[in-house]
Amino acid sequence: MDVTAAEFKALFETVRSWGRWGADDELGALNLLTPDRIAAAAALVRSGVVVSLSLPMSTGISPDCPNPAEFHMTQRNDADVGLGEMGFAKDFIGVDYHSDGHTHIDALCHVAYEGRLYNGVAADTVTDDGAADEAIALVKDGLVGRGVLLDIPRKRGVPWLEPGEHVFGEDLEGAARDQGVEIGAGDIMFVRTGHSRRLAELGPWDTASSKAGLHPTAMGLLAERGVVALGCDGNSDTAPSTTEGVAFPIHVLALNAMGVLLLDCQPACDPVAHD
Repeated sequence: MDVTAAEFKALFETVRSWGRWGADDELGALNLLTPDRIAAAAALVRSGVVVSLSLPMSTGISPDCPNPAEFHMTQRNDADVGLGEMGFAKDFIGVDYHSDGHTHIDALCHVAYEGRLYNGVAADTVTDDGAADEAIALVKDGLVGRGVLLDIPRKRGVPWLEPGEHVFGEDLEGAARDQGVEIGAGDIMFVRTGHSRRLAELGPWDTASSKAGLHPTAMGLLAERGVVALGCDGNSDTAPSTTEGVAFPIHVLALNAMGVLLLDCQPACDPVAHD
């Protein structure tokens, strides 16, 4: 379903939360993740099993990771460092992590729209020295809350969504209903499209230009329910975009309009691919 430029602007205004928590607010929807909600989320822990939300570090070029991480050893254990029988191993990792091959969190300063960041902050506050406002340091202590994983392929009875397919608000509501969960204020929502499983079974492709994701209209549900962060096994945006003039409409609506953090390329959204 295509979205015209005028429809997108209207949607942007509908979900926009600028000023809701004050003119100087930098946290956005994280204001809804209160200490009481964090404590309630912690009380839900039962098994104590730890599940990583990160992809393994990719150091090889592939269609889905054209900018792999740089890795080399800077020192080996057998190097003579003048400490007698002691040795140290050290390594170097450099990564351009804003790509499909690397798990990452998008801070609110990541996306500008019409010259502004979230809450109307000027886009030029991000300089060569970094971001003066809305940087990822605002979540330096971690992001802790109730996670809600919605399995869309399971809802549709398929192993994965094909590249270019959209996830709509009714898909999210239907998956939540089938799984017996409620989407509530302060939740961290994870959406499974089956992206990781498709990669595992069919091999890599140019994922940057072809992947399943959310339809812009689905963001109304997240705004209504008070979701504070959105994760996906892709980057939440459908590629190619079907929104006129906006290549990454979910990024614009989440980060810029709503102040919702994005957790991109989360393999834990697709545990079937990693059994």
